[in-house]
Amino acid sequence: MSREDPSRTEKATPKRVKKAREEGSVAKSPEVSKAVVLLAGAIAMRYIIPFFYKNFLDIFQWFLTEGTRQNLDQESVYRMFIWSLSKIALMVLPVMVIIAATAYAVVRLQVGKLWSFKWHWDRINFNITKALKQLLISPETLVRLGRSIGQAAVVAIAPYIVIKQELPNLVPLFHQNVLGITSYMLLIAYKMVCYALVPMILIAIADLWYTRFRYDDNLMMTKEEIKDERRQIEGDPLVKQKQLRKMYEVMGRRLKSTVPKADVVITNPTHYAIALLYDLTEAPAPMVIAKGADAIAKKIREIAIEHDIPIHENPPLAQALYKQVEIGETIPEEMYQAVAAILAKLSKFKRRQA
Repeated sequence: MSREDPSRTEKATPKRVKKAREEGSVAKSPEVSKAVVLLAGAIAMRYIIPFFYKNFLDIFQWFLTEGTRQNLDQESVYRMFIWSLSKIALMVLPVMVIIAATAYAVVRLQVGKLWSFKWHWDRINFNITKALKQLLISPETLVRLGRSIGQAAVVAIAPYIVIKQELPNLVPLFHQNVLGITSYMLLIAYKMVCYALVPMILIAIADLWYTRFRYDDNLMMTKEEIKDERRQIEGDPLVKQKQLRKMYEVMGRRLKSTVPKADVVITNPTHYAIALLYDLTEAPAPMVIAKGADAIAKKIREIAIEHDIPIHENPPLAQALYKQVEIGETIPEEMYQAVAAILAKLSKFKRRQA
């Protein structure tokens, strides 16, 4: 049951969900993307630091050796700037590729394949009172506030815990060289990030659950909406009745012109009716000129009675003719004997044999 509208008690139908997706409405948690991207970036930085170290070392060594012997003019400064920029871009590129690929994968796993570029102008709401109510009173606002406070607390507490643990190790840094101090600082920073990421991932999981819950809750439907959707899919019963009535009228006119030509009507006795014509000038074997089931079969029998056409009950033969022979086709050879036995009893063919 929807929390906002008690009348919405039914789960969303696949059509409703598909329509919402086409409009760009999906259950997507930004906190999951944020936490996973930070985790991927931290792991990437942890293993790419040697690559950074090598490139920075090349830059500083060149500037402190050969760079000091360069004639500084506009062209040489431009070349040094481009060379430095390419080195920095080469260092940043792997991290950016990893972060971009991770962000795309996380969003894709959350929402699946979806490309929506629709802009819904009717959703723009200039009602200031309603906007302030949604901003200050809505449950989403409280959830966002709690989430932000939790993340801020995590980011503030994680460095405090790490620094407190590392206080005994700060004094020995006095005897370390620049490389040792830098390595230690990077390791501590990585440890702070890991301490902050653990609760951030837990917050992201909770936010993902809440986002999906709210999404399903907002898509809940009333029983009337379910009925309206079913009517749209299946069609209006009144329209369908009119269409069936018109179809029966067309078929009735067609039957009135074809059934009177038949020599015999074979029935099941009520479910099927097949009208056969045996005329050597039209076909070498008996031919089905009309057939039908249920209401159509009843109409064929009524026309046959009206025009004094013999009706013969033979359920197995009627079923076989209805399923295997189409209108305008001659009967198959395996049915010759059964049909011939029926035709032979008719007065028309008795006179022809005499």
